[in-house]
Amino acid sequence: MAIINATDATFTQETSEGLVLVDFWAPWCGPCKMIAPVLEELDQELAGSAKVVKVDVDDNQETAGKYGVMSIPTLFVMKNGEVVDQVVGFQPKDALMGLLDKHK
Repeated sequence: MAIINATDATFTQETSEGLVLVDFWAPWCGPCKMIAPVLEELDQELAGSAKVVKVDVDDNQETAGKYGVMSIPTLFVMKNGEVVDQVVGFQPKDALMGLLDKHK
């Protein structure tokens, strides 16, 4: 599977079913750039069991505001459209995998 770039218009559709790791990020954010390859690896390893969705906060301020995203990167674990966990800042792959495993 490929990482999905969601917009304000597609966010609800992309996160409404199953387990989803959402990355709120921006192109100018250093830690966001650091976590991007980690998310790519996770996306490949999770294929089928969860999906990774990225939301550019500069282009999708409505969604970022709705969820109260104040710092980036902010990562949400969503299950069937509901936020079940969240972390802020760079996270190693093991930490993100553990976060997802808690909600499988």
